Amino acid sequence: MKTKIINWLIKVLSVDTNKISDGYHTFESLYEHRIELWIALCRQRREWAWKSKVHSDGTVWEGWFILGMGITKGEQMTYHLPMKYWKQIPDIETVKKAYEWDKHTEEDVLERLKGLI
Repeated sequence: MKTKIINWLIKVLSVDTNKISDGYHTFESLYEHRIELWIALCRQRREWAWKSKVHSDGTVWEGWFILGMGITKGEQMTYHLPMKYWKQIPDIETVKKAYEWDKHTEEDVLERLKGLI
């Protein structure tokens, strides 16, 4: 219940969620860390990595691209990244359209990341 109220207040008060902090990190800084870590991992596993500006169904999210690893069902891990990172990874294969999404969830991605070790 408290979470619903907090989220409602954030919306009603038009709070910039990027600036919300746990006292150590803001959402903005944590998101930046996640992006840089994902890019670093994709560069380390370059043979599995790919990027695309277009989803498998042909749709595009303006200002965003997909950086993924894995092609087949059960191995995919993908994140949408802001376009400002596109040029940072010229060494990652560009595909015209993203591979068909295997409907992985954030929990699936966590399990697949753990499986890389």
